[in-house]
Amino acid sequence: MRKMCISLLAALLLVAALPAQQSSNQAPNQASDQTPTFKSNVNLVNVLCTVRNRNGGLIGNLEQRDFTVFEDGKQQQITNFSRETNLPITIGLLVDVSESQERLIDIEKRAAHDFFVRVLHPKDEAFLISFGAEADLLQDSTNSPDLLLDGLNHLKLSVPSVGLHPGPVTQDPAGTILYDAVYLASNEKLKGDVGRKAIVVITDGVDTGSKISRDKSIEAAQRADTIIYSIFYQDIAAYGPFGGGGGGEAELRRMSGDTGGRVFKVDRRYTLEDVFKDLQDELRSQYSISYSPTNSQRDGTFRKIEIRVAGKDNKVQARKGYYAPEN
Repeated sequence: MRKMCISLLAALLLVAALPAQQSSNQAPNQASDQTPTFKSNVNLVNVLCTVRNRNGGLIGNLEQRDFTVFEDGKQQQITNFSRETNLPITIGLLVDVSESQERLIDIEKRAAHDFFVRVLHPKDEAFLISFGAEADLLQDSTNSPDLLLDGLNHLKLSVPSVGLHPGPVTQDPAGTILYDAVYLASNEKLKGDVGRKAIVVITDGVDTGSKISRDKSIEAAQRADTIIYSIFYQDIAAYGPFGGGGGGEAELRRMSGDTGGRVFKVDRRYTLEDVFKDLQDELRSQYSISYSPTNSQRDGTFRKIEIRVAGKDNKVQARKGYYAPEN
């Protein structure tokens, strides 16, 4: 089925958007060549992270002894550790096709296809969602770059509907539904999957129509154990003669930072092709750390995670926490 319109999930979005619009935040022995087991075991917390040196370069040769994990300030014992160069990954590519992105769509098609050709290994999968005034699933999860290219070729400008039309109203007719798209990708496509999962969103970060709040979309990604990588890409000319852009970069930094990802900013010197190359390197330079939390309560609360690494100039990039299961 090519399209997943938000109208099919309107009830879900409306329920999720009501009171929860407020912020939700207030190893076997180490072996780099051993593939870790991802379980739905409620007593096992899996964290993916990357480490960079003082110059921003990726560090890929650390060992388990170089890491220390804390949950809510209490040190945890690492039970599984691996360097993730080849563990299968599922990637959801979300592409903003609202009016402000109209002149960028063709560039995005070419760069995204090249990325899929390079990054997808035999056991990897990817899916493609476009969003503007509504969200469409253009290609379901697949390992085929050709199918993904076909989906990319169906990227088209999405503008608000004008006037009356049949069927339920499922979005603000004046807006772009970035947060709804992230929520749907997390909750409907990735939540039930195991293994590594990432959402890559190409957008100027402006959301003016979602029923889901930014924080609720972050929570959905956290509950799905999914990292959000944001590609901040904007057409300055789309914002009129005075330029200035859409101002959504800060929102993207919050979404990516809370889930263990980061923001890539496209400009004249750093092209979209450059971004995808660096993203590919990062996805193949992750560490997987698992632990059984000392707090075994099934209370649904948010638990803060802190990962420390040896080397005073090294910096860890990882999600800030997770939600405990509930009875």
